[in-house]
Amino acid sequence: MNIELIEPEKHYDIITSFRKDSFEVSFGNDESFDPEDYVKWVDLKSKEFPEGFVLFFQHGEPVGQVEMTIKTYREKLIGYIHLFYIIPRLRGEGLGDQLYQYALRYFNSKGVSEFHLRVAPSNLRARAFYKKLKMEEIGYEQEGKVIRMKGKIIN
Repeated sequence: MNIELIEPEKHYDIITSFRKDSFEVSFGNDESFDPEDYVKWVDLKSKEFPEGFVLFFQHGEPVGQVEMTIKTYREKLIGYIHLFYIIPRLRGEGLGDQLYQYALRYFNSKGVSEFHLRVAPSNLRARAFYKKLKMEEIGYEQEGKVIRMKGKIIN
């Protein structure tokens, strides 16, 4: 497995197709996805958190993507996963564990003790995966469109 820092211009087609698919899986469509706004956001955040915005390649093929930042939640500094993505044909094949280990190392290097992400209530496969990782659901947000989940960083 090779890991590359995301370069928004170079990886434009990859990251927009992955994000578009994540919208379709999570919400049933990609109507609210704006590729130009998304790439501008990735460009901004990847400069602030370069090792937090990465693509995973297997045999030269892009197979996964993680987007992570550090932010404040309820007056506490936490890690935040904005996107945890694996291509459809490799879901359930163990790649998620490798992405997850990368995320844990990243957050550990930033000195945070927990991380959060949000998942669509209808994305049962992702929710089951996150629960297998001992993440807990802590509540619905955005008028019930997403569930916030929390994981712990164990040093």
